[in-house]
Amino acid sequence: MSLTVAALTFGIIFLAELPDKTALASLVLGTKYRAGYVFAGIAAAFALQVGLALAAGSLLALLPQRWVEGVTGLLFLAGAAMLLWHKEEEDDGRAAKEPSSGSFWKVAGASFVVVAVAEFGDLTQIMTANLAAKYADPVAVGLGAWLALCAVSGIAILGGQKLLKHVPMRVIVRVAATVMLLLGGVSLVRAVIG
Repeated sequence: MSLTVAALTFGIIFLAELPDKTALASLVLGTKYRAGYVFAGIAAAFALQVGLALAAGSLLALLPQRWVEGVTGLLFLAGAAMLLWHKEEEDDGRAAKEPSSGSFWKVAGASFVVVAVAEFGDLTQIMTANLAAKYADPVAVGLGAWLALCAVSGIAILGGQKLLKHVPMRVIVRVAATVMLLLGGVSLVRAVIG
């Protein structure tokens, strides 16, 4: 395993993931639930997605881009709708709500599903597959990609916890939904235009 390849992969994937929808999802989940529970689900989803990218190699890059953009756009719009129409909880300025005991699997499972679906065919997954094909060092590429994805989500989750201390939940939800609507619109336009 090459540490240089792992470090190069980490840098590329970290920068590509920063403005991604998964960071936004991590931030929103981090404002609602215990950070450790959310991170466990997200880290497991990233392990699955990196594993799929490594197994598929460069084949993921051959997916029809218009279809990927269309599905991504619809997922963004669905996510925005879920945020906007979800029953708003009372916002009393407290930190993120503590899940009830035994809800680890519920929160981690929901976080896993959200990220696993959102990341399928994502730019970082395709980049990981391309890097794996280019360097022929799947362990280094996989480790670098997984650590980068987890680092970005960890930053977003902790940022969400801190943000909630200063900004009401309803504002965070509305801003997140607006960003998701914009990203969904851009993705759908790309799907139609090609």
